[in-house]
Amino acid sequence: MSKERLIILDGHSLMNRAFYALPPLTNTEGLHTNALYGFTNMLIKMKEEIKPNYIVCTFDRKAPTFRHEEYKEYKAGRKRMPEELAEQFPVLKDLLQLMAIDIFEIDGFEADDLIGTLSKFAEKNDIEVYVVTGDRDALQLASDNIKVVITKKGMSEKEIYDKNRMIEDFGVTPTQFIDVKGLMGDSSDNIPGVPGIGEKTAYKLIQQYGSIENLLQNIDNVTGNKVKQNLLEYSEQAIFSKRLATIITDVPIDISLDSIKSKESFDIDGLRQMFFRLQFKSLLERLPIDDSEADKGVKALEEVVNYKTIDSIDKFESLAKEFKEEIYFSLEFSDLNVYSKCKIQKIYISFNNDNYVITFNSLFEEEKDRTINVIKDIFENKALKKVGYDNKASYLLFNRIGINLEGVIFDIKVAAYLIDSSKGEYELSNLIGEYLKVDIRKDDEDIHIKQTSYLKNLKEVLEQKIKEYDMDKLLYEVEQPLTEVLAAVEAEGFKVDTEKLEELGVKFKKEIEIVQNDIYSLSGEEFNIGSPKQLGKILFEKLDLPVIKKTKTGYSTNAEVLEELMDKHPIIEKILYYRQLTKLHSTYVEGLKSVIDTDGKIHSSLNQTVTTTGRLSSTEPNLQNIPIKYELGREIRKVFIPNEAECIILSADYSQIELRVLAHIAEDENLIDAFINHSDIHTKTASEVFRVPIDEVTSLMRSRAKAVNFGIVYGIGDFSLAKDLKITKKEAKIYIDTYFERYPNVKKYMEDIVKGAKDQSFVTTILNRRRYIPEITASNHMVKALGERLAMNTPIQGSAADIIKLAMVNVYKELKQRNLKSTLILQVHDELILNVYKEELKEVQAIVKKEMEQVLELKVPLEVDVNLGDTWYEAK
Repeated sequence: MSKERLIILDGHSLMNRAFYALPPLTNTEGLHTNALYGFTNMLIKMKEEIKPNYIVCTFDRKAPTFRHEEYKEYKAGRKRMPEELAEQFPVLKDLLQLMAIDIFEIDGFEADDLIGTLSKFAEKNDIEVYVVTGDRDALQLASDNIKVVITKKGMSEKEIYDKNRMIEDFGVTPTQFIDVKGLMGDSSDNIPGVPGIGEKTAYKLIQQYGSIENLLQNIDNVTGNKVKQNLLEYSEQAIFSKRLATIITDVPIDISLDSIKSKESFDIDGLRQMFFRLQFKSLLERLPIDDSEADKGVKALEEVVNYKTIDSIDKFESLAKEFKEEIYFSLEFSDLNVYSKCKIQKIYISFNNDNYVITFNSLFEEEKDRTINVIKDIFENKALKKVGYDNKASYLLFNRIGINLEGVIFDIKVAAYLIDSSKGEYELSNLIGEYLKVDIRKDDEDIHIKQTSYLKNLKEVLEQKIKEYDMDKLLYEVEQPLTEVLAAVEAEGFKVDTEKLEELGVKFKKEIEIVQNDIYSLSGEEFNIGSPKQLGKILFEKLDLPVIKKTKTGYSTNAEVLEELMDKHPIIEKILYYRQLTKLHSTYVEGLKSVIDTDGKIHSSLNQTVTTTGRLSSTEPNLQNIPIKYELGREIRKVFIPNEAECIILSADYSQIELRVLAHIAEDENLIDAFINHSDIHTKTASEVFRVPIDEVTSLMRSRAKAVNFGIVYGIGDFSLAKDLKITKKEAKIYIDTYFERYPNVKKYMEDIVKGAKDQSFVTTILNRRRYIPEITASNHMVKALGERLAMNTPIQGSAADIIKLAMVNVYKELKQRNLKSTLILQVHDELILNVYKEELKEVQAIVKKEMEQVLELKVPLEVDVNLGDTWYEAK
């Protein structure tokens, strides 16, 4: 019969390790959660691997211990625990209670002493012990029955030590490990040890003499005068250090095996609700934890949802007549990434607390016309209000079958994104879990109808949050109307000249071959340019260039390293160019070929709920990030052409929108004045920074001023500016200081926004788009500096996103209202691209310019540059 097992958790040590191992995380309350996540994740893994009968957790108390009383310098100089970590401990104790894990802490003793006492108690009761800690001090407890699990590399790796492993790895027994500590001391605990004796010497001496006491008795045999002299001089300190390092194993505490084996008090319901609160999505999916009672908890939490299946056209026609005022719906579909293949499989509708599953695909195949007519009656009826999840997909899918979705009043996914833009994913089951505290299993065959049945409750909660955050305008006038616009843009697509694409492919291959041969010529041999190992040998061994950075596998040859080597050898520029060319060829020449749909167009997905700033992102393929540094990169835009011969591409681009937003938000008179007077802002800034008249500004001055202007928007410091401009840090600091001197309100804005972000943990845009910035209160200097830069930039970049999105909505509405054939076909950052019929050109140009420039009333004018062309390349 196998032994029972006990896990003892070293609470403070594990939380500390998790806190520094994981990036800053916060929930919507602003509570830091990274240590909690790391600790809980580790605990669940340990439970799965070890399958313990008992688990306990120990903590240190603030009260001094007997060690402090004996030695006032004990642990002196330790840094104070960061507030971001301290605030997580009370929540951890709540979590442990929900998991029925007993907590042990007592004044006068450290957690280590409690761990020692609990370990020895369990050992006497023939229980196998696993001590889980990040602190190597616990190694002295290892025995045949006590295993010490040391977490390494953050929380992801661990080493397990018993008595034999200790002897194998260190050449000393666990007990002798205390003597080693007594000799070498411990800087983290401020244990003095013996001066001049480090780890290597301490192990050697204890391996030879067995203990400090025996070593001192045989001091005459010790070789090395300095070591011997220090041992004689600090013998008492060595003995005392050993005492300080010794873990006590007989702390007076009551231990009852029955009380710590309290599985029946495992609160699965409470634990799930806590995980929802902390937003531990991945951990939620791993509950319940090997606990028979937990299954009951899940079933009790998940309500049974009754529904009717509508699998005949007669039933569907009859049902459609019942719908009044408001319905809640979602779609099940296939192949959304390929426009010509995307199809609705089923429609789920919740109405008056009744739920329906409409087997749309089978009805459509059997009775196409009648099915379409019923769908029109429901989904083109403006008076019938609709609440959906991911309405952009619904608009797109209905568009495929000729249905114009009308009457949509709320989008669950978009609202959840606005409330917290940092999640990245907004799965409906997770939102139901987070906001309604209801768990719907991912493998549930009825998942879609169950999710739809909760849309009404979810809408009520999210609607209240939107109101509380003052985001009504942003949701109802920008983001929700935008779902229809984006669906229309995706459905329209961008036509591709396939012949031109083939020609471009040939051109790329030829250029790649030329650059490859140039690299071989400069290196003196042929090699695999794509292999970092081979490239490293060429650059740092054969060409003897200075090594900038090394990795575990050899020399680093990443872009940052190559940039630093740019002026050291002509081969560097060729390698960077080669990398860009091969990437462009694979991603945008061969890559584009694979995503051209049956209509000869590319239907890129424009994602509305991905970025934390509010900007749209483009995927399948990404048309927003075609690199244009090199001419061949720019030429990729030549393959994008108008829909028909009588059409033309129109590109409308905001001029310096982020600097205009900065002028508006910062209310800086000098900056506002420059835009009102239509000055060249970079020349104006150069004049201010370099203190010269405008007509004496050189092209170099303007270029540097431009870098300062855009750098300021991103919270750039003197180090980064110096690197970008290849000037000294001192010069860069003068540029920035002079800039702030000439534009004092910009500096004030930067200071105020950072302070505000620290106070409330988020920043907002002109339209109250909110972004949480947990990094700004981090104890790590680098992370905190990143948070400050994000705080400075987000209101600017996010407001620019608000503006371009609202402009898209207004342009789309106006084109639709006037029944024009011209359409929006893409948005790239601050630019709108349209396919325009030539007979409508004058009217469309006027619409686009007016709607974009008058979209919001700012303290400075918004200016739009409009260009035309027979390709995207020409228009841009």
